[in-house]
Amino acid sequence: MHHHLSSTPQTVRFGIFDAAFDPVLTIQPGDSVTFDCVSGGPEVMPGPESWLTIPPALQAIHDAKLDRIGPHILTGPVAIAGAEPGDTLEVRIEAVEPNNDWGYCAVRPLAGTLPEDFPERYVSHIAVDKARGICKPQWGPELPLRPFFGTMGVAPPARYGRLSSREPREHGGNMDNKELGAGATLFLPVWVPGANFSAGDGHGRQGDGEVCVNALEMGLTGTFTFILHKAADLGVATWPRAETPTHYVIMGFNEDLDLAMKQALRGMIDFIVSRSNLTRVQAYQFCSLAVDFRVTQTVNGEKGVHGLLEKGVLF
Repeated sequence: MHHHLSSTPQTVRFGIFDAAFDPVLTIQPGDSVTFDCVSGGPEVMPGPESWLTIPPALQAIHDAKLDRIGPHILTGPVAIAGAEPGDTLEVRIEAVEPNNDWGYCAVRPLAGTLPEDFPERYVSHIAVDKARGICKPQWGPELPLRPFFGTMGVAPPARYGRLSSREPREHGGNMDNKELGAGATLFLPVWVPGANFSAGDGHGRQGDGEVCVNALEMGLTGTFTFILHKAADLGVATWPRAETPTHYVIMGFNEDLDLAMKQALRGMIDFIVSRSNLTRVQAYQFCSLAVDFRVTQTVNGEKGVHGLLEKGVLF
């Protein structure tokens, strides 16, 4: 069955993950959901003199003055019937498309990779041509769109209570991994009954690192299919991982970039050992020979590294 979920004051949370949130929609495993997501707080909206128009759905959310902790408007959560802690939720990203004709990229004080170099707020509103598949900053060249959702996640462990959406953790969240576009599959550990998946933080395009804090932040419409794997069938997952049509993707998050790298590397070694006859030391050497490790982002408190293993090289 296919479902549709719009972003309204009743179906979004502003910058918050919490296991206590009730789902706004419950579906069956195998169902698909199209999310119409919006992006941006009032502080980054164009002024009344601008040629840009704030989408009515986004304005309604601003007018509702919802509780807010983090920066992202998250649509959901969506519960998957039968999901239990210890299971794994497979999220197939079927389609991702812009639903607005502009986005923004912002620098703000005390944030980003170089806050000491750029202490002033600077917001760029960037035109998007959906038909041509490009965006164009007023100060720069045209760039091709490569849309993906920066934030996709299930409810975190209940013991964490209310969390900001800023930091990615074992529930997923603000991973900002540009590999997770249409055609990719995300695997998330389930921490609460129903899993309770949310998405938002649409990115029209992003470079690895996302160094100034933002990518091209904009509204996206995404369609996801949800497959439930019971713990007895797939084992107990404890960390997000992903696949693209060409690569396996293993991720690490830590406030220390070196430790994020070590986590991603250990995760890749574990993944290789679980799928092959290699010993751990052989898998370690294989990572040095054949796996690419990239800096996902350096701006979310918990920094990210992801390893890419090309499909068909080993298995």
